[in-house]
Amino acid sequence: MDAMSFDEEWSAARATATANVAMRLNHVPVEPGGGGGGDLELNQDHIGAIGTEAYKLHSRLQTDGKHAATATGEAAGALTKEGFASGAALMKLNSTWESQVKTLVAACANISNGLNYSVKSHAMDEQQLHADFTTSAIDKYLK
Repeated sequence: MDAMSFDEEWSAARATATANVAMRLNHVPVEPGGGGGGDLELNQDHIGAIGTEAYKLHSRLQTDGKHAATATGEAAGALTKEGFASGAALMKLNSTWESQVKTLVAACANISNGLNYSVKSHAMDEQQLHADFTTSAIDKYLK
């Protein structure tokens, strides 16, 4: 086996590293049904629409989800007062319903707030990357 000089070995290592990096950066396997572009895409219109619907559902659930609570509580109290076991069951049903509505309201708020945060955060990241690139020495070589 012939011994390589340092320069030959260094050149071979650089060529191998360059080839591997180029393959990793320039190739994304295309999956069925996928775009295969490899770029992170954030469609603000779609995310905004989902966030808007989550907010609307949040608002409606806060009012519409509670609208029968008073009547149900009164009916449960009247049934219990008259000795019907269904009064306690109706009260438990009402309590469970209220708990589930609160959970849904909180989930809608989390979705809406999370999507708003994601859109704002992504926009800020894009601005920072643009600012970093335009002030870096690399920008000179890309022009």
